[in-house]
Amino acid sequence: MPIDRYDPEAELMLLHFGPQHPSTHGVFRMDLYLDGEIVVKAEPQVGYLHRAVEKLCERLSYSQITPIVDKNDYVAPMTNEQAVNMAFEKLLGLEVPRRARWMRSVFAELQRIASHLLWLGTFAMDLGGALGGGSTVFLHSFRERESILDLFEEVTGARFHYNTHTIGGNRHDLPAGWAAKVKAALAIISARIPEYEAMTLDNKIFLDRTRGVGVLDAELALDLGITGPLLRACGVDHDLRRDAPFHAYDEVKVNVAVAQGGDCLARTIVRLAELRESIRLVLAMVDGIPEEGGINSGKPIKLPVSIKVPAGQAYVALETPRGELGTYLIADGTHQPYRLKIRPPSLHALSALPYILPGVTISDAVAILGSLDPIMGEVDR
Repeated sequence: MPIDRYDPEAELMLLHFGPQHPSTHGVFRMDLYLDGEIVVKAEPQVGYLHRAVEKLCERLSYSQITPIVDKNDYVAPMTNEQAVNMAFEKLLGLEVPRRARWMRSVFAELQRIASHLLWLGTFAMDLGGALGGGSTVFLHSFRERESILDLFEEVTGARFHYNTHTIGGNRHDLPAGWAAKVKAALAIISARIPEYEAMTLDNKIFLDRTRGVGVLDAELALDLGITGPLLRACGVDHDLRRDAPFHAYDEVKVNVAVAQGGDCLARTIVRLAELRESIRLVLAMVDGIPEEGGINSGKPIKLPVSIKVPAGQAYVALETPRGELGTYLIADGTHQPYRLKIRPPSLHALSALPYILPGVTISDAVAILGSLDPIMGEVDR
């Protein structure tokens, strides 16, 4: 029944779901208008984590920005670094050395694996008691994700916020024997993907909680600017790695995972398929990283103000684990951006909630939110 036909004083209850709630990441609120257990209307409320990242970037020099955007999508920090530096490189006319381009692509796919593993574990926790508390899937996923963080630590010395991409290439080169460690880690993860599928796609309770829940049709997804796994789960075959290739993606074939239905189950199927594809891509690329050549085409940075970007405008987008992450840069010829705007895929994902939550129960609302895989750092940025 339309919400305007209810008596607001008698028949509906307004529930402020979050922000102090584990499934809303502690910094996101949904205002749910309820008829008993059924959601009649949903209003997302964002902004609790706002750090003014874009304005902060406009007050820093270009060489100081990378560690700032690291914290936006804190589940896939390297893709943030890659996106912003690609915009700087576009206006500077810098060509990244081939060795660095391949390294960036390998890092991006490893980051995708780590991100999807985190999503899978936390999504099972969101479904909660239906999966025995969800802790089994969570612990299995984190067990494998740790091996990816070990690989990043080998290269950068950090496990989370890396500050490794820089203008013109990379800051850290690969240590000796790193490729062998990558293959060993991915062999273990690849062998354990059937475990994840057995605990989810072969689990009747998981299927009952996800099939037909949170249906997002392709037309609405396109209207809202939704990209990434959410769009591909609606049957739309779109992936920037293949359709607008960058770095090494124009030299390797990317098989795009697509599913039908647009529900929580389809989103799970897409991400599990992307786990396998990212493993294949890393194994195909890690031996192809050129042994010769530098990892940075820029000059050594002696002072933060030494890099001045020519006046102009640029928009660069790449495919992150959550979809299209774009950087729109306006430069005025100084050592600081005049304007820097970030297009976060998670914000577009949350914009679907008012359309797909009405008619579901509160417990389904939690499952739907988790299936969208929003990262609040890039939503509120």
